[in-house]
Amino acid sequence: MTRIPKFLAFAVLLAAPAAAQMKTVNGAGATFPYPIYSKWFDEYHKVKPELQINYQSIGSGGGIRQITERTVDFGATDGPMTEEQLMKTDASILHIPTVLGAVVPAYNLKGVSDLKLSGPVLADIFLGKIKRWTDPAIVKLNPGAALPDAAITVVHRSDGSGTTYCWVDYLAKVSPEWKTKVGVATAVKWPIGLGGKGNEGVAGLVKLTPNSLGYVELIYAKQNAIAYASVLNKSGKFVKAAIPSVTAAAAGVKMPKDYRVSITDAAGAEAYPVSTFTWMLVYEKNAGDKGAVLKEFLKWMLKDGQGMASTLGYAPLPDSVIAMVAKTIETIK
Repeated sequence: MTRIPKFLAFAVLLAAPAAAQMKTVNGAGATFPYPIYSKWFDEYHKVKPELQINYQSIGSGGGIRQITERTVDFGATDGPMTEEQLMKTDASILHIPTVLGAVVPAYNLKGVSDLKLSGPVLADIFLGKIKRWTDPAIVKLNPGAALPDAAITVVHRSDGSGTTYCWVDYLAKVSPEWKTKVGVATAVKWPIGLGGKGNEGVAGLVKLTPNSLGYVELIYAKQNAIAYASVLNKSGKFVKAAIPSVTAAAAGVKMPKDYRVSITDAAGAEAYPVSTFTWMLVYEKNAGDKGAVLKEFLKWMLKDGQGMASTLGYAPLPDSVIAMVAKTIETIK
């Protein structure tokens, strides 16, 4: 039998308590904020090496389901939970705003680099009423553009998604027909189109499919080098998604105490109309020390994490919202 040298045995004994002290927090949900959440969790691990935060990017619907079933320590969504969903939980869930982002009409059109679209036209495309790129309604918005005389391949999410919620929430505000026929939810019955799982799946389908149009979170369009259209806002101005235009969309919002608010189709000349907050879902009362761990991370997110948002295409929270959220975080137990 081989003997373990005394110094090695001592090292093993020292390592065992350190390994035992490692804490793990598990979350799941929206793909929309996945890039910034990955960055935050990695950076926070450098600050707190004894803590590992794991996150599954499975869509907002999955995040809501898992936090409701308590199979994760926190969820994430871009579509706030409904009253019906909140009633199914066994305790109070807090919606913690983390950053702002944009959902963009991503397209694959050879020779077209500056497409312009309006809300009603987008709704009619996704309803299947506008079928070709040379439809008069699109041509009118894009005089002189080399639009192909080809059918539009519509791409949408196949999973429950806060990105979808933001998109259809906007379409319902600008199209009465969309509101009555399809409605607003994290998952809807699509009239037409191909389904892709996650922002990653939709981005991949658009990139691989000529003459296609889909919707993705801004960072996924940028990371995959996919063109995205300017959208006509409520003030009658074509605006392209960018940090300033997303910030402008949130500028006039009156934030409710529970933070469940929509900022699509916002007023303001510079506002990008398909903008949204994204939220972490946290139980107000948590088992063991998970509440304390989440509280410390969320404080760090407000103080240090916000400065990392813009490098990944997200807009940081307004100062007024940060002040509100800081008070809410203190209520986590």
